[in-house]
Amino acid sequence: MGHHSVAQIPSTGAAFTLRGVEVVLQGHPVLSDIELCIGPGEQVALVGPSGAGKTSLLRLLNAVLWPSRGEVCVDGSCLTGFDPRRLRQLRSRIGFVHQGLDLVPNLRVAQNVLAGRLGSMGFLRSVGAMLRPPRRELLRVHEILERVGIPEKTFERTDRLSGGERQRVAIARALYQDARALLVDEPVSSLDPERARDTFELLLAITSESGLTLIASTHDLELARRCFPRLIGIRAGRIAFDRRPGELAPEEIEALYRLDSVEASDDGASREG
Repeated sequence: MGHHSVAQIPSTGAAFTLRGVEVVLQGHPVLSDIELCIGPGEQVALVGPSGAGKTSLLRLLNAVLWPSRGEVCVDGSCLTGFDPRRLRQLRSRIGFVHQGLDLVPNLRVAQNVLAGRLGSMGFLRSVGAMLRPPRRELLRVHEILERVGIPEKTFERTDRLSGGERQRVAIARALYQDARALLVDEPVSSLDPERARDTFELLLAITSESGLTLIASTHDLELARRCFPRLIGIRAGRIAFDRRPGELAPEEIEALYRLDSVEASDDGASREG
């Protein structure tokens, strides 16, 4: 797609730190001994088999899942000290693209993108803005849809789009939030290899241009190796490796996906990709 020629601007992205984090759900350990630092503007892929804990880790970073032990910090502030209002503000600046996308199928594309502000505007104001958006907001939505490559779909019904186009609408909605980080859960699991690579390259280009932090989960290690500068392997709820793609040893890759009795089952909170 040729996006990587864009000069990187100074980062406005969020920074994340996890110290000694454990998550236990319904008596089952989902994440254990997580020590992790992700700097502002970094682009990171979480890789590992289905059920390894990737989705749970993303939900921790988005402050919708709480650690049973340890600390999760965003931009140096530990989330345990946040009151509900501050938590809402934080979540409104972290764009989360769910594996199921969470788009409303019978709404137009522009309305789905406008829904990205629901968290920061308050319910009544944001519903009003979705139903009768001010012209300046529609122009902004159109600009964002241009960035993700589907400006001609602005007024199309979302259920008439292809899977790849719906993925782009979900990314546009997260960008419309004025997000400082994009957390993307299995964005390419339902796409063919060429569209999968296009989607990752689009995410990398957009976050590079804007200085945003990008953290994407995928079980497609080969694709992640080709696209991302940093790979974090998750297996059975633990960090198996944290490497640049060129530093990965074949035995580390083999160990990440080896089927044996250690394999964590579903994480009990959400379906892992």
